[in-house]
Amino acid sequence: MATLKQTGFTLVEIILALGLTALLLGLLSTGVYIVADDWNRNSDVLDESLDQALAILQIDRALHGAFPHSYTNIETLGREIYFHGEDDYLSWVSTVSPQRSPGLTVWEMYSVEDEGVYLSLVPAFSDNPEERLSDSEPMLILKNYSAEFSYLYQDLNESKLWTDGWLGNEEQSLPLAVYVRFVPSRDYQDQAEELEIVARIKNNQHRSIRANTTGIGL
Repeated sequence: MATLKQTGFTLVEIILALGLTALLLGLLSTGVYIVADDWNRNSDVLDESLDQALAILQIDRALHGAFPHSYTNIETLGREIYFHGEDDYLSWVSTVSPQRSPGLTVWEMYSVEDEGVYLSLVPAFSDNPEERLSDSEPMLILKNYSAEFSYLYQDLNESKLWTDGWLGNEEQSLPLAVYVRFVPSRDYQDQAEELEIVARIKNNQHRSIRANTTGIGL
């Protein structure tokens, strides 16, 4: 009588197959994790770059739209132009608003060491907006950057020069242009690049307030 030959896998073969399958799944999951992590990292970098580009674009437009907004000094009762510019601080009134709301907007920009560049926005009324700026909540727009400012003016010899400060209440006008340099922090200079804005201000003279023609005290 003929005997039937049994076919199938032995226990050892099944164990080996399961082990190889587990190994392949482990390698596959590791590869998927690496790809996903790299994708997330690149997406974060892209999002940050887009946010920086949008912030630079908005600041550039706001500087081009700088306006010689006047207010009454409650102490002297005289009219003054609002523009406060230093080498590390700038506050001005612009016809541009990122929220596209009607009316003039006060922009304030400065940097905090080891943090970045901050921006504050408040509406411009007929008064000095410094108190509203102090009560506003600043937004971090450029992380790990610092901001440097310069201002273009024309001296009595009609030569155009750059200075590191401009006060509208003293000059009674706005500068001809503003130069902004965004410098990455020392620990991030290998990962980020310097950013620049050169904005010409067309409406630098007020219609009824005469500008200071004595220069800026050089």
